[in-house]
Amino acid sequence: MSIGNLLILIGAGLAVTGLVLRFFPGAFSWFGHLPGDIRIENENSTVLIPLTSMILVSVVLTVLANLVAGLFRER
Repeated sequence: MSIGNLLILIGAGLAVTGLVLRFFPGAFSWFGHLPGDIRIENENSTVLIPLTSMILVSVVLTVLANLVAGLFRER
């Protein structure tokens, strides 16, 4: 697989994600509301520290990166 094909796949993935966010705005409403996410609300401000959400995103991106790296691995 060439770098051009990889860039096309990444672009298509971003386009699909954008469409999902555009037409289904509640699709990612879970982000920041998982157990372990820290939310501090005050009268004048809100602080959101999405620890669990970011760990989940990190795991998903790591799996995807390993799958893509497997496509480039020589056999």
